[in-house]
Amino acid sequence: MRKTILTAATLAICASAAFAESHSVIRMGTEGAYPPWNLINDAGEVDGFERELGDELCARAELTCEWVTNEWDSIIPNLVSGNYDAIIAGMSITDERDDVIDFTQPYTPPDPSTYAAMSDGVDLAGGIIAAQTGTIQAGYVAESGATLVEFSTPDETIAAVVNGEVDAVLADASFIKTAMDTNGDLLVVGDPVLLGGGVGMGIRESDGDLKAKFDAAIQSMKDDGSLNTLIQKWEVSSQW
Repeated sequence: MRKTILTAATLAICASAAFAESHSVIRMGTEGAYPPWNLINDAGEVDGFERELGDELCARAELTCEWVTNEWDSIIPNLVSGNYDAIIAGMSITDERDDVIDFTQPYTPPDPSTYAAMSDGVDLAGGIIAAQTGTIQAGYVAESGATLVEFSTPDETIAAVVNGEVDAVLADASFIKTAMDTNGDLLVVGDPVLLGGGVGMGIRESDGDLKAKFDAAIQSMKDDGSLNTLIQKWEVSSQW
């Protein structure tokens, strides 16, 4: 991604100009595959914590929003190139990502990352650990001394553990809990790991006005307690 920053910056200028001139609708990009943060429901619609949060933020910011799904591994490049106007996809704020895009203030505190395995006694320090590509968990495992195996989707990381391809998976605790609800043999193992600077919306660096609107909307939800109510409802992280 570092090699495409110049091209990305040029695309971002064009995308921002188009936004300023003609966008009456803000396109909200999400993965739709990371419950309870975001998912596709039985009706084929984006659902989950971030759908409910995003709709409320758009209402408070007096913006008309529509939802777009995108695979995780290309979600930042496709924001920069203008395929949508904001990322709201359980994305932790990190310095590396902030070099390419901007972030709103966090709408959740950091969600502890948790290991899950099929049995106790897994060698987390030297074993084979799954994580989703391009996540803070993948970066952590790569530096931990364990053997990292990356998968494109969250569900594939769980399947790899269940099928015995890897020893364990590292992901957000809230996602692991959801996975355990449907895979009764999964166990939480080891100690939780605190990574990242909380979860925020990704915005093109050139779209400062849009960032300011969402920042204000997030702050208003923090101030009136409605953000904590949503966090508690969906059990995505600790509360503010």
